[in-house]
Amino acid sequence: MIGRLNHVAIAVPDLAAAAEQYRSTLGATVGAPQDEPDHGVTVIFIELPNTKIELLHPLGDNSPIQGFLEKNPAGGIHHICYEVEDILAARDQLQAKGARILGNGEPKIGAHGKPVLFLHPKDFNGTLVELEQV
Repeated sequence: MIGRLNHVAIAVPDLAAAAEQYRSTLGATVGAPQDEPDHGVTVIFIELPNTKIELLHPLGDNSPIQGFLEKNPAGGIHHICYEVEDILAARDQLQAKGARILGNGEPKIGAHGKPVLFLHPKDFNGTLVELEQV
């Protein structure tokens, strides 16, 4: 069902500083910040040869990332994202096997302009999993 690793998302307390660290210290190709109001985050993608790193920063007072950063003030890995060919089929198959889908169970449009869903971390060894249709 799952395809390639699309990205690893890291919540950061200072988006500009984190982007500069990847750019200057690691020599990575760093994208521009983009606000994702439906998800309550501002993101920056770091392009790697085999995947991406997504830097996440809270956008607005109700951002789900804010709570994560309160528990982890230095930041940290927030979620991993796998690609799927058909997000609705993947959702239905996962629910049939007992996995919980966060939110109302319907895909939202993610930062790449494609449908995404999140799976409950308690069902995946403490890891928040995002699925993105490709």
